[in-house]
Amino acid sequence: MSKARARAARRIAAAAAYGGGGVGLLGGAALGLLITEVALARRVVGGNHDTPPHADGRYGSAFTHQLDRQPLVLGMLGDSTAAGKGVHRPSQTPGALLASGLAAVAERPVELRNVALSGAQSDDLERQVTLLLSGPGRVPDVCVIMIGANDVTHRMPAARSVRLLGEAVRRLREAGCQVVVGTCPDLGTIEPVYQPLRWLARLLSRQLAAAQTIGVLEAGGRTVSLGDLLGPEFEANPRELFGPDNYHPSAEGYATAAMAILPTLCATLGLWPEEEERPDLTRREGILPVARAAAEAAAEGGTEVTPARGRWALLKHRKRRRLPSHAEATPQQVLPSAAAEGE
Repeated sequence: MSKARARAARRIAAAAAYGGGGVGLLGGAALGLLITEVALARRVVGGNHDTPPHADGRYGSAFTHQLDRQPLVLGMLGDSTAAGKGVHRPSQTPGALLASGLAAVAERPVELRNVALSGAQSDDLERQVTLLLSGPGRVPDVCVIMIGANDVTHRMPAARSVRLLGEAVRRLREAGCQVVVGTCPDLGTIEPVYQPLRWLARLLSRQLAAAQTIGVLEAGGRTVSLGDLLGPEFEANPRELFGPDNYHPSAEGYATAAMAILPTLCATLGLWPEEEERPDLTRREGILPVARAAAEAAAEGGTEVTPARGRWALLKHRKRRRLPSHAEATPQQVLPSAAAEGE
């Protein structure tokens, strides 16, 4: 299965590189069935129009005495998952959890700027990158992008989705930002979604995640797969890991994703132990062809893929870092919303 997914990911990434619209995956009858199933699922899956909590601010109050060291700047881009939709406290959003965790590892304050937008697809990333780079203050040291689910549900051609993500990563890298992308989650785990949509959603979302990995690596970023994190753990504990709308993660779900992303976030800034940068065969790590690494990562959540040499990539299963408590994840200095500044 991973070989087939690797071939599909290569085709999508190649189409993205050459400006293709996408790869045809469904016949007319299958597409009609999919549309019908989507309509049924939307009636069952809850939804709300709540605005995600505003979490922009400075984290790491214990390190504010270090006046000789500038705060690190963390940018968050993407869709409702990056924005933190589904929870009610700023401290429960992935941006706040990552900012406080990064501050603890770096032992210096971290300034969070979140420009993610609920409902965003990859074609909104150009606006978000512009907003982040043109805003007040320094260009972010590192950015986290979480995108892809809406591309699948709105049937954006996969090649276009990958191309737009790659362009966003490239712009951020050219501006001097390190970039970590949380790839498309496994949409086959949403509890009220029926078969055959559940199977098809899983297939399309994992295929997109693998292709995203190839595109991101070519643009100079790193990826962490979120698919499996929103997979068996979410399937086994839907009441704990999904929020009230049965679609967006709960506080525990966001914490699970943040724990997977944090080690890669730290590693890209050189804050992780040097020995962790070498493959550990006991954890099934290694140097693999990019497409194969992308396919394997899409099938197992929390897997990092980092560029190696040429068409090779380093596949890592990093040890997860404990996140600070919610009390520690509260900014001591609240900043204006980056999204509001752009209005």
